[in-house]
Amino acid sequence: MKTTLLVFLMLGCALPVAAQVQDTSEYLQRMDSDSDGRVSPDEYLAWMLYAFDRMDRNGDGVLQAEEQPGGRGKPISREEQRQVILARFARQDANGDGYLSARELMAPPR
Repeated sequence: MKTTLLVFLMLGCALPVAAQVQDTSEYLQRMDSDSDGRVSPDEYLAWMLYAFDRMDRNGDGVLQAEEQPGGRGKPISREEQRQVILARFARQDANGDGYLSARELMAPPR
């Protein structure tokens, strides 16, 4: 539960970047680094780990309590966060093709 809360808090830190996006297609384009019209797990990870990397002030790959929102919480490694993000990707990939379409990207994970 704490990990899930941390994910949502961390994603909230990335909102200034996402807030600049005007519509679904623009959001997809920002994440779709190879411009194939869909988001791969690697592209999704790169976008979503941005917040983790910004919060990891000492660059050790672990968010300690003082680096987390509110200055408390169980330490979480970048790898643990990576696994949480990949699980979310899998839930959002409604058709199971291994990529996110614009529709899947904008839908809340199931």
